[in-house]
Amino acid sequence: MDFNVLRNLISRYCAGEEYWVDSRTVYIGHKEPPPAAEAYIPQRYPDNRIVSSKYTLWNFIPKNLFEQFRRIANFYFLLIFLVQLIIDTPTSPVTSGLPLFFVITVTAIKQGYEDWLRHKADCSINECPVDMVQQGTVVRTQSSKLRVGDVVMVREDETFPCDLILLSSSRSDGTCYVTTTSLDGESSHKTYYAVPDTMAFKTEQEVDSLHATIECEQPQPDLYKFVGRINIYKEREDPIARPLGAENLLLRGATLKNTGHIYAVAIYTGMDTKMALNYQSKSQKRSAVEKSMNAFLIVYLCILISKAVINTVLKYAWQWSADHDEPWYNHRTEIDRERHVVIRAFTDFLAFMVLFNYIIPVSMYVTVEMQKFLGSYFIAWDKDMYDEELGVGAQVNTSDLNEELGQVEYVFTDKTGTLTENNMEFIECCVDGHVYIPHAICNGQILSAASSIDMIDSSPGGYRREHEDLFFRALCLCHTVQVKEEETVDSIKRGIHLGKPTSFYISSSPDEVALVEGMKRLGYTYLRLKDSHMEILNKDDEIERFELLHVLNFDSVRRRMSVIVKSSSGEYLLFCKGADTSIFPRVVSGKVEQVRARVEQNAVEGLRTLCVAYRSLSPAEYEEACHQLSDAKLALKDREQRLAQAYDLIERDFTLLGATAVEDRLQEKAADTIESLQKAGMKVWVLTGDKMETAAATCYASKLFRRSTQILELTKKRTEEQSLHDVLFDLSRTVLRQRSLSGLSVECQDYGLIIDGATLSAVLKPSPESSGSGNYKEIFLEISRNCSAVLCCRMAPLQKAQIVKLIKASKEHPITLAIGDGANDVSMILEAHVGIGIMGKEGRQAARNSDYAIPKFKHLKKMLLVHGHFYYIRIAELVQYFFYKNVCFIFPQFLYQFFCGFSQQPLYDTAYLTLYNISFTSLPILLYSLIEKHISIEMLKRDPTLYRDVAKNALLRWPVFLYWTCLGLFNACIFFFGAYFLFDNTTFTSNGQLMTTNTQMMFGNWTFGTLVFTVLVFTVTLKAWRLIMCVYPVCCSLPWTHTTGPGSTTLSSGAPCFSMSSSHCSGEASSGPS
Repeated sequence: MDFNVLRNLISRYCAGEEYWVDSRTVYIGHKEPPPAAEAYIPQRYPDNRIVSSKYTLWNFIPKNLFEQFRRIANFYFLLIFLVQLIIDTPTSPVTSGLPLFFVITVTAIKQGYEDWLRHKADCSINECPVDMVQQGTVVRTQSSKLRVGDVVMVREDETFPCDLILLSSSRSDGTCYVTTTSLDGESSHKTYYAVPDTMAFKTEQEVDSLHATIECEQPQPDLYKFVGRINIYKEREDPIARPLGAENLLLRGATLKNTGHIYAVAIYTGMDTKMALNYQSKSQKRSAVEKSMNAFLIVYLCILISKAVINTVLKYAWQWSADHDEPWYNHRTEIDRERHVVIRAFTDFLAFMVLFNYIIPVSMYVTVEMQKFLGSYFIAWDKDMYDEELGVGAQVNTSDLNEELGQVEYVFTDKTGTLTENNMEFIECCVDGHVYIPHAICNGQILSAASSIDMIDSSPGGYRREHEDLFFRALCLCHTVQVKEEETVDSIKRGIHLGKPTSFYISSSPDEVALVEGMKRLGYTYLRLKDSHMEILNKDDEIERFELLHVLNFDSVRRRMSVIVKSSSGEYLLFCKGADTSIFPRVVSGKVEQVRARVEQNAVEGLRTLCVAYRSLSPAEYEEACHQLSDAKLALKDREQRLAQAYDLIERDFTLLGATAVEDRLQEKAADTIESLQKAGMKVWVLTGDKMETAAATCYASKLFRRSTQILELTKKRTEEQSLHDVLFDLSRTVLRQRSLSGLSVECQDYGLIIDGATLSAVLKPSPESSGSGNYKEIFLEISRNCSAVLCCRMAPLQKAQIVKLIKASKEHPITLAIGDGANDVSMILEAHVGIGIMGKEGRQAARNSDYAIPKFKHLKKMLLVHGHFYYIRIAELVQYFFYKNVCFIFPQFLYQFFCGFSQQPLYDTAYLTLYNISFTSLPILLYSLIEKHISIEMLKRDPTLYRDVAKNALLRWPVFLYWTCLGLFNACIFFFGAYFLFDNTTFTSNGQLMTTNTQMMFGNWTFGTLVFTVLVFTVTLKAWRLIMCVYPVCCSLPWTHTTGPGSTTLSSGAPCFSMSSSHCSGEASSGPS
């Protein structure tokens, strides 16, 4: 039987839920509904404790050991240790057990300490005081003791203890203001609403008298989605059902602002809250270096097995002679003589495996983890990546991918808020083809010089005046802007003009603030929303009141929002604003061509455009719209789909009024950053939901496209004129023809590709046509490979992730990086090998879900070209050096077997075997791998082409790996035979010791092993820097140069430079010790 089904059945039985999977029923105040209502069944939900820790006091040891021994290297050394315990091996079990114990202990202490910090954080949260309403009074209790159904009171500036449904507030209109900075980083005040039937409850006694139940969906992590309804029971009346949505749900972690207090009921508690569900661990990403390490380990494991097999065969070949098989000093026991030769050979094979197992670096993983963990602090400490305006610096969410920053080949970036500032400035508006241009207004701040209004053709006629008024009213009413009358908001003085406090607009969307402020400069001022009535001040200084009946919220699929209002004359009006592609198909009248021409012109100039339309509703049409919206909002199942269908039926037959244009300025040094990334060999793709013309203008401004770039279009407009098949093959022939000419003396043409979302869907969708003429994906990839830059416009969030996944899965398997600042970028950030979030104005969703977070796009340059370069060089040196020093360590042991009759006699003392990896040689290279800077930071920033030298995992390729291995073998031979020839002029004494002929000094085999070990440790430690400086100029033409003075440059190594590029080796090699 399926365990999930069994668990659901048990939960339904224990909790008494009729539809456990789909919904839950919450009894407000734990009160039974009236007898005529449904039966009261007590339900069980989690308490309000937050548990972010992995371990408890009882399961720490077994759970941690299980997790650690899942790693292949740890499990391998455990097997070796067990073999040493079971059979008679030449080395003590301590030699394998102690290093393994050290690695396991250090890792367990690190993970235990991190988990202890999580326990402390959990306790501080769970013990926070909470005000709960019980029997008409307020009782203070701990947060962990809250249960689903409890009614709580939250005061201003307090944090919500769990997910709550708002019942009432101290404000007369039943609203409250909330900031969700800790959830999504948005510092703007969001408005939440109580249902009309409970908003009048102002005291604890009134709230306690409420008889109601809430039916809602089971917990899910989506912060912006909630489906439910509240059933209010009154005496001798049928229950009243009201819809509940995300506008009624107060999330745990959010903070109450500018509202005295609220009453709310707990709906999700503890680990069921949306905040807890969003803190689940993301999928593990593995770097290219880690994959190379695993491949090298497999090679060394094969070498280990080969050594054991060779020695086992040679041992029995040596013992073929009777004198060698059982010499006078080593007689066998009867048990050994009777044992089968196959069993003896297998036992000897295991013994040789134990003897040579130190070729596998036991401490490499823990050293690499420490290097990554400690090295990640250099990003957080970098003052150049600290932003004074935001007051934050770079953040490292995972240290496992530090070296991957030096391997990026493709950069996928969002446009709005990433390349641009997301700081909107209202430029102009167009009404029926006539343009209105006020002075500069920047994101709510009115400039002092803007005291007059500069309009084009400011004396319209009657019909045009009517449309002008409707247009301005539409922009004053169709939004979610909040008005702040206070002079101080959150200790920051806002809305000060000419020394006097004025109204200040705030919204989660900078576009809306810019539009409302633009209307204010054009004579129409939005005043407030009070008692469900929106008030505006028109050009004649008259206050107009409109009753706000319905808000059809914006979503990324419709790309528009609408409001239904009722004027003071009783007329029902539907105002809508949105993208041109979502408005024009629904327009039946208006000057479409004039407005379309202006929209296209503004888009070419890089401005963000919105179209505005309206529709007058008859009372019958309004009633039908109310009925459709009410049915959709009350639905518990498929509410979003039903709302989308209702919106589609309501938003039609529009009259076009005009369009707006706002400017989103390019971020500081964005163009310089993109230019540097391209010089470093990275291909930059811009993925945006904006219009093609707007996005293309931004690409030109940011130097992604240059004036000499030939633009190739793969858009819906072109595929309507030609088939997709023909367009793809035309573009393919164009770029391939140019590639064939690039080998000649003809100057190479620079190409840029533009593709839209609709065409991308067709490219990714398999079709019968593509099966006969090749895969469209491969053709598209071939075209994009030959383009210097690619712009993907009109992209949905899922399509952004599909693009990243497509490039990741291509035959080259390039390393990808995605960077964005909004929730719509999270999918591509999670899909890419490295995800970087920008702490921008669209919230912190991207920063929370990313591997790294930076304040501005310009900081990406240093993140990759400097930190990425250094991290890769350091980790590559660390990994290669670990393998090198272990070859140096164990190969003399292999050679020694030829001189001891393959008797499995160890060359080194037990203490040396135990401490070599964990003490003698690990700490120096760890320190080196943290502080090494082979090139100055300024050099790396000034010459981005240096990034190409370490790209494509250049320092961990097989030739470099074989170089290190051969170098280790050569040095091991020098260590062994050098010591051997020192003992050449010796004679054996009667007790088997060696005595020099000249000095008559006595030596034994441990003396010989100690001499080899001493030379080994000194050499691999002191010569480490020289080996590293010699190998990389030879293998990958790295510029290992340091500027020592004006005009003088020397190599930091004494090795001659064999660089393929002479420009990377300047000056003479400095002399150094050999």
